[in-house]
Amino acid sequence: MTKIGRRNFLKKTSLSAASLYMASNVACATEKENQASGGSYMGDFAAPKLDIIRIALIGVGARGSGHAKQLASIEGTEIVAIADVYEDLVDRSVNNCIAVGKGRHQNIARYFGAEGEWRKMLAEVKPDAVFIATNWNNHAPMAIETMKQGAHAFVEVPIAVTLQEMWDIVDTSEQTQKHCMMMENVNYGREELLYLNLCRQGKIGEILHAEAAYIHELRFQMEEQERGTGSWRTPHYAKRNGNLYPTHGLGPVAQYMNLGRGDDQFNTLVSFSTPARGRQAYAEKNYAPDHKWNALDYKGGDLNTSIVKTQLGRTIMIQWDETSPRPYSRHNLVQGTNGTLAGFPTRVAFEGGVEGATDSHYRWAQGDQLKALYEQYEHPMYKRLGALATKMGGHGGMDFMMLYRAVECLRTGTPLDQNVYEGCLWSSVAPLSEASVAQGGMPQKFPDFTRKQWQETKPLAIVS
Repeated sequence: MTKIGRRNFLKKTSLSAASLYMASNVACATEKENQASGGSYMGDFAAPKLDIIRIALIGVGARGSGHAKQLASIEGTEIVAIADVYEDLVDRSVNNCIAVGKGRHQNIARYFGAEGEWRKMLAEVKPDAVFIATNWNNHAPMAIETMKQGAHAFVEVPIAVTLQEMWDIVDTSEQTQKHCMMMENVNYGREELLYLNLCRQGKIGEILHAEAAYIHELRFQMEEQERGTGSWRTPHYAKRNGNLYPTHGLGPVAQYMNLGRGDDQFNTLVSFSTPARGRQAYAEKNYAPDHKWNALDYKGGDLNTSIVKTQLGRTIMIQWDETSPRPYSRHNLVQGTNGTLAGFPTRVAFEGGVEGATDSHYRWAQGDQLKALYEQYEHPMYKRLGALATKMGGHGGMDFMMLYRAVECLRTGTPLDQNVYEGCLWSSVAPLSEASVAQGGMPQKFPDFTRKQWQETKPLAIVS
């Protein structure tokens, strides 16, 4: 057998094994739809009011440290414990919380060192809510144990890595009657909130199509080799081939379209990846031949494109690329029978034109031309919190607004803006795309994490 022939044979047989493995996992996870959790549906769940929310955090590195400081600044919170593997990160966040907390956070328990310290923290401190910002593989186990210990779980994106983990999260949330919210911060961006309001007001008519993406060149994170995001994300890029990070673009457009909330639901997905070139080339250029990054076999394509078909026949294109040298974009496009809203840059087109800006849909209204549109359709929640959120920061204020809303909902006993099923549905694009890519683009059926109860859930309201 020639070298080329042998290589192609091995590639084909390994792909066949991968596709069979992925197909088996997807099928097993989908069977859960017919197995009741033994709990109650959480679609519009409102937990009992908490006047003061006793908060613990697990993971206070790049993301968690920001969450800790911002949560400590919000009225009605008490930071009671912080856990991380690294003592210096715990100390930094404890000091930050004390500094901004106006005397509310004086007795913060510190947990560090061994991997299991977070479990000890949950058992000993018994917080009301836990904010989890760790590596992806830990999200599901930590969220599940948090709920079992009697606390609400707030988890960084994605909510979990596998479909089975997502089902376990749903079942635990229903059984314990505790929230598990994936912290999709982009849903709180100014543009995204404006577009949500425009969609709810019917300005673009019947929604037919959307586009979502996470285009963010992050090869520099490979410098984080012992600690930090790159130390654990880089092996994901090497071993997995699909859209590994779909929710930043998908979350907002899914809520524009009321997916999983009464109107429509995800149905099937097809997915394709480009060849894997960029990460290997970057490693070869920047690291010694015997460096651990050069020992990896990079299988994940540089760019993944997935297409979702909903039950009503609407479409969503989702793209992911953290490797290629190109400007940042989330696309954020939603198209209807009467117009289109698009992002990066913010642009609007209505049939007949945008009043005071354009006279037809052949030209975008953008920049200063959108001032009147913002004045008329700015989301009322942004009007209330936008200035404070911008001052407090975190991706232009969207992080702070997300955390503020989580605290506000817990204190008022109202449903969260994002429920557990949405976090699982949006995150499920990753394993489904991996299965589709492994099977040459074959369609994958979305699990219905709501077990056919999604039609009972109200569309996300325009909260003031």
